[in-house]
Amino acid sequence: MAAKAVHDLPNEVEVIEHQWIPMRDGTRLSARIWRPVGAEQTPVPAVLEFIPYRKRDIKRMRDTQIHHYFAAHGHAGVRVDLRGSGDSEGVLTDEYLLQEQEDAEDILSWLDEQPWCTGDVGMMGISWGGFNALQVAARRPPQLKAVIAVAATDDRYADDVHYKGGCLLNDNLSWASVMLAFNSMPPDPKIVGERWREMWMQRLEDSGLWVKRWMSHPQRDDYWRHGSVCENYSAIQVPVMIVSGWADGYPNPVFRLVENLQAPCKGLVGPWSHIYPHMGLPGPQIGFLQEALRWWDQWLLGEERGILEEPPLRVWMQDSVRPRTQYASRPGRWVAEPGWPSPNIHWTRLQLSPRHMQWPGEAPPETDADKPVSIQSPLSLGLFGGKWCSYNNGPDLPYDQREEDGGALIFDTQPLEQAVEILGAPMVELELESSRPVAQVAVRLSDEAPDGKATRVTYGVLNLCHRHGHDQPAYLEPGVRERVRVPLDHIAQSFPRGHRIRLAVSTSYWPLAWPPPQAVRLTLYPDRCHLELPVRPPREEDRGLPAFDEAEAAPPPASTALEHGHGNWIVSRDLARDESTLHVIEDDGRAYLEDVDLEIERSADEWYRARGDDFTSLSGEVIHRRRLRRGDWSIYTETRTLLICDEGHFRIHATLDAYENGLRVFAKTWDERVPRAFL
Repeated sequence: MAAKAVHDLPNEVEVIEHQWIPMRDGTRLSARIWRPVGAEQTPVPAVLEFIPYRKRDIKRMRDTQIHHYFAAHGHAGVRVDLRGSGDSEGVLTDEYLLQEQEDAEDILSWLDEQPWCTGDVGMMGISWGGFNALQVAARRPPQLKAVIAVAATDDRYADDVHYKGGCLLNDNLSWASVMLAFNSMPPDPKIVGERWREMWMQRLEDSGLWVKRWMSHPQRDDYWRHGSVCENYSAIQVPVMIVSGWADGYPNPVFRLVENLQAPCKGLVGPWSHIYPHMGLPGPQIGFLQEALRWWDQWLLGEERGILEEPPLRVWMQDSVRPRTQYASRPGRWVAEPGWPSPNIHWTRLQLSPRHMQWPGEAPPETDADKPVSIQSPLSLGLFGGKWCSYNNGPDLPYDQREEDGGALIFDTQPLEQAVEILGAPMVELELESSRPVAQVAVRLSDEAPDGKATRVTYGVLNLCHRHGHDQPAYLEPGVRERVRVPLDHIAQSFPRGHRIRLAVSTSYWPLAWPPPQAVRLTLYPDRCHLELPVRPPREEDRGLPAFDEAEAAPPPASTALEHGHGNWIVSRDLARDESTLHVIEDDGRAYLEDVDLEIERSADEWYRARGDDFTSLSGEVIHRRRLRRGDWSIYTETRTLLICDEGHFRIHATLDAYENGLRVFAKTWDERVPRAFL
């Protein structure tokens, strides 16, 4: 559901389609600016969004809806393409570089010098733009007065697209392929003139294969510490609003930032996937831009908006639902906490026994509660696990967990005698031994209905070589007992009366995470294992929370859908070859942007394959296609990345082909090997 387009806005807006902003080294970045008419006589604050996702075309609709809305309410909107992206000069060679942070500081200084700007600036963004807003805030430029970060992280290793629990995510491959495709696209000749082809060729040649760099840092090291504001929370001294969704990949940082920032911090978590909350899916959407305006008014204009009187943390307590891979909306209610950790959370320990979990004081139903149990999961377990970070581009949420539970150790409570609600990050403590020196464990928490259908609530994975920390990996000694703690992602969830809470433990979770190099059998000692649940009794105070406004935005620019897109996830089993495949289809269709006379087209396919129990048969393959067309100018690029492995190495094969008016003008091939280090 789209936010309501508001045509009757309070101020007339002037739009500057393209503005060069010079950097200290002479490179120029391209900006699109929205400002209230009259700002040159009566200066206004500015809101900066600094990302690599092409303001001129791909993000044109979204940018207009957001930044025109801000400008119509008294805050100039400034959208700048990162160095080497969109219409900006230079080459983009990685994410969150020091160069990027210095460029942001140069933009802030430039804004401070403009006659239409007061010099007070906020930074805002979702994902990349939220990351660099936090990173720039930690550098304390004097112009930056406040931040809104959506779906962003404070820890680039522990909570980002690359690794989870020390396990290599396939989102790492998927995301690297997205950026390879973005970096293959040229600037618009209408903006940069005749230099467009020279700039394009420089990007094609020099942007590089990011996936290799990321996979070359499999542990937490200085590469990941750079840009991780958790290294020094006290460096951030401006107010921060941190926002995410339960279907997103970034709920955990919200709680850490609320807990650790010394500056004013407000946390908000809804049911949403990786999308701004005024467009949020699953719904309900909220009036997020109105909330952002209150934030900017308070910290950029100095107008009291009651921000500090509101609870620091507000989240959507989700009701129980049937397992589905897409939801238009998630039922539930808003609840609030006075801080984090919250005194309203009561940690409750559930003891494991074979196939069961017991609440405190509840006796195990079997006499052999201390009997060890073992599991060696099929390599296909995880095909119905959904995506690490849902983009709501297809049916990418987890399916009925019964499809996965047959290959896992299952521990169920008795049917609940009364509803239970949790808020926080459940923790599983296991005593186990491994049959191999490299192993992983995946833990899923599900809501099991009386008919047996199981909806995944939250999960965690741990590379057991990282049991002592992500910066000090150590091989396991087969047959030797280890105690490990596996944190699950933060969640707010209600389990109804009559349902069971299910814990599932498996030795792999493909293709969400890349498994170990060989099949592993884990043996658990249930009498030494437990689940810690953050139980939150309902609070009467939640009934008095003010409702959010209806979602609204500025009208988008005119466009015509020439071909409608579609998305899907297709799981197939070739029984003759004993091969399992997940095929992800993301087709954004073809659209014509009327105000810039440009036709854009994007599509992608991803395949994740495994054969039987052959751990060297794993492969991930991603193909992206991009097309731009205006009159007799036509650009097409296609990128392909294939990741395979043996027991000692990963191998990356990638190709990049670029076409101008139907003729191939550039081609590049990579064939790289990366050692498997404790993976």
